[in-house]
Amino acid sequence: MEIFHDLGVRFMQLTYNNQTRLASGTYESEDTGLTRFGKTVVREMNRVGMLIDMSHSGERSTLDAIEFSERPITVSHANPKFFHDALRNQSDAVLKGLAETGGMLGFSLYPLHLKNGGDCTLTAFCSMIAKTADIMGVDNIGIGTDLCVGQPSSILSWMRNGRWSTETDYGESSSRSMEWPNQPTWFQSAADFPNIILGLRDIGFSDQDVEKIMGGNWLRFFETSFGPQHA
Repeated sequence: MEIFHDLGVRFMQLTYNNQTRLASGTYESEDTGLTRFGKTVVREMNRVGMLIDMSHSGERSTLDAIEFSERPITVSHANPKFFHDALRNQSDAVLKGLAETGGMLGFSLYPLHLKNGGDCTLTAFCSMIAKTADIMGVDNIGIGTDLCVGQPSSILSWMRNGRWSTETDYGESSSRSMEWPNQPTWFQSAADFPNIILGLRDIGFSDQDVEKIMGGNWLRFFETSFGPQHA
């Protein structure tokens, strides 16, 4: 599990790739969905105003969370499977479930989530956003880069394996590489966000919709969806 504090919003992932007492991670061969304890945790997160993030969870667990949660949830950093069939990318069923309940998808810039990896073009990435907007609507999408800058490969190994595994897990990479994958040339750091703005405009998004995708939707989502429930 991961817990984050940002912009005054507390949010937690129910899994980090592996099975937990709450739900199944995306790397498990069998996804058993939310557990009884997981439903209790979701209910309590709803009560205190914590955001539920299913970015590293299996499909059934994610769909369960969408259905069971009384508040909108998020997949904060992943892409659609129609773009690239990575383990952590999301099916159309998840995209539609998020949209129907007011949830959010954040598009990942992590190369292993991109078609052609670090060679993914800006046009391909922005075209993927446009197709997702056709499925989910432009108000339910944003950017969730999953960007790590300046971290050693030992951090990547720890993220993939934790402290419990006796075998090396390469995540969505392979034994050919234990290093960070190369970022696309058009997104090397947060200084390159303007490239995405230009790419979205070039693909046909209006300035208003670009503002939504580049942060406006997240801000509205955080401001209107969370905080303790009132009796």
